[in-house]
Amino acid sequence: MSLRVIAGSAKGCRLKRVPGNSTRPIMDRVKEALFSIIGREVIGATFLDLYAGTGSVSIEALSRGAAQAVLVERDRFAIQTIKANLASTKLGDNAIVRRADVFAFLKRQPDQIYDYIYIAPPQYKDLWINTLKALDTNPAWVSDTTQIIVQIDPKERSQPIIFDHLEEIDQRQYGKTQLVFFTHKSPAAQEETQ
Repeated sequence: MSLRVIAGSAKGCRLKRVPGNSTRPIMDRVKEALFSIIGREVIGATFLDLYAGTGSVSIEALSRGAAQAVLVERDRFAIQTIKANLASTKLGDNAIVRRADVFAFLKRQPDQIYDYIYIAPPQYKDLWINTLKALDTNPAWVSDTTQIIVQIDPKERSQPIIFDHLEEIDQRQYGKTQLVFFTHKSPAAQEETQ
């Protein structure tokens, strides 16, 4: 499966893959569907890409006009791949690459509020749930307008999860990939869960 930039300034650029199977690349049709949902809201937006892998999602966002992307990844081969992909697409000026553990990163106070937080961790380790719990515990990361998008295999999800500060607003399935959308709970909804 080849990876490429679908639209925007870097349209058609091929992206390198991370050696081995430590990352979960997004299929082109899922990425196309994701950015169809986001639409023109991507222009000028800020992205936080957790478990960034190849950097494909952030690179697509930047290509389509996002103002900035911060890519967080622990694997050193993935970091090398991200940097190579940013260089080949010439989108590195608006990207910040952080080699860090996602949970350690989320314990800090954020430097800024992000419009989108994308979460696509390795499968079957409950990392996606635990990452959402980390965001829920430190709600400074999530404003009223932040959208959190989680990419999982549907089999990883057995039952709805209730959070104090986050609520699920949508989900879409594309074959063996599910995108689940969360946002900041309204004050009334927060009161209901307390």
